Amino acid sequence: MTKRIIMQFNTLALRVGVAALCAAGLNGCALGPDFKSPPAPANAGDSYTPTPLPAQTTSAAGVSGAAQRFAMDQEIPAQWWTLFRSPALDQLIRGALAQNPNMAAAEATLRQAQETYNARAGNLVYPSVNAQVGAARQKTSVTTAGAAAGVYNVYNASVNVAYTPDVFGGTRRTLEGAQAAIDYQRFQVEATYLTLSANVVTTAVQEASLRAQLQATREVLDALSKQQNVIEKQFEYGAVPRTTLLSQRNQVAQINATIAPLEKALAAAQHQLSVLAGKLPGEGGMPQFTLASLTLPEQLPVSLPSALVRQRPDIRASEELLHQASAAIGVATAAQYPQFTLSGSYGSSAGSFGKLFDAQTTAWSLAAGIAQPIFNGGALSAERRAAEAAYDAAAAQYRATVLTAFQNVADTLRALDADAAALKSQAEAEALAQETLTLAQQQYQLGGISYLVLLDAQRSFQQAHINLVQAQAARYADTAALFQALGGGWWNRANGVPAATAVSAAAPYGTERTNRTNQ
Repeated sequence: MTKRIIMQFNTLALRVGVAALCAAGLNGCALGPDFKSPPAPANAGDSYTPTPLPAQTTSAAGVSGAAQRFAMDQEIPAQWWTLFRSPALDQLIRGALAQNPNMAAAEATLRQAQETYNARAGNLVYPSVNAQVGAARQKTSVTTAGAAAGVYNVYNASVNVAYTPDVFGGTRRTLEGAQAAIDYQRFQVEATYLTLSANVVTTAVQEASLRAQLQATREVLDALSKQQNVIEKQFEYGAVPRTTLLSQRNQVAQINATIAPLEKALAAAQHQLSVLAGKLPGEGGMPQFTLASLTLPEQLPVSLPSALVRQRPDIRASEELLHQASAAIGVATAAQYPQFTLSGSYGSSAGSFGKLFDAQTTAWSLAAGIAQPIFNGGALSAERRAAEAAYDAAAAQYRATVLTAFQNVADTLRALDADAAALKSQAEAEALAQETLTLAQQQYQLGGISYLVLLDAQRSFQQAHINLVQAQAARYADTAALFQALGGGWWNRANGVPAATAVSAAAPYGTERTNRTNQ
């Protein structure tokens, strides 16, 4: 027991000693760790994938068949979607960024964080000054006032000033955490901006793909329906058996059954585009996209792995959460040390208004105080340990965010390479299926093959054509996914943030951050 008391006394003596040193220059100390931005992973290297990527993808004939070149360490345009060279897409995205409610909510939350910082700074940084003026009319009894009893007027006016010097940096750490909350929300705005623009592009690509699949299916259905009319006539004259007619009808019915699901999916994509643009689905006026109206970017800028942690908004947002947790340790540490207060007042109390602040009616006071926690059941120490555990959790979450980001880029880069190879194979398969169908039609007309052989050729061509359209759309969608995975180029805007979110992040008091950069 004696040993424990001695240890507590030594701890108290140490804190008082630190207090004496810091009190010599008020606002001179800031307890707790000084936050530094985590560096890029040491083993990031120059490649996102275990094996190096080829310099460019393979090429294929037809729409979206051009080879795409991976341009390492090349800057990503801030408006990366313009690389698809679609004025309609560019206009739609600009409208969505201006009208989408999720974007508006993120921007409003950023303004809220800024004003929260201003409120905390006003309460904590500057002295509080309060003025009070009062007037009263009162009557005292003879019992309490004796001969002086009667009715009196009482006027009083006073000014009170109170100030808490930030000796151990608790205020600075609090404002540092509030500034990190602003930066966190700023990167949340960037994440919303990037997600919205990427969703518009991928939904437009999906719409174009579904429209192409629907058109291809209708063309096949039209050809089969015309052929069915011929077979109906042949059956009437006994030239073909009923099994041939039934097979043709079954084929037409199966193809026709695929139309409704495609129309449903196309309508859903159009509705989603309207909502992303901040419009009701029934408003209309939305552009219609086709794969032919989009240009596949042939140059794909790819940031170096070492730069990714400064470019991904989700990583930067996670970093700010880590920064907040670091500042919270400083706040919890400062709470264990003495708290200093300074106060003063000046006022007057008189029986008439004209005598206020006469020499005989004025009063003033000056006071200083210090409060040192001695025993609180270990609460303050527990709060500091809790803050340290919260920092460890934020650090682990930050590492998880970084790992996921690198996975996103690696997956997308490999997908782009695989998409090009798949499109080449699908283009070759579609060409062969077309040639086989043409030959089968000629042979059937000459009686060289059975109708079942022709039917199989028709099915093969239809599936090959649909697969080709899907392979074409995959290249556009994964190209957009790459720009999203790399951060979207927000750092290349003129002011670094969207125009609507250019909120001043000036820190008026002691919240300078070590190693804060945008790139």
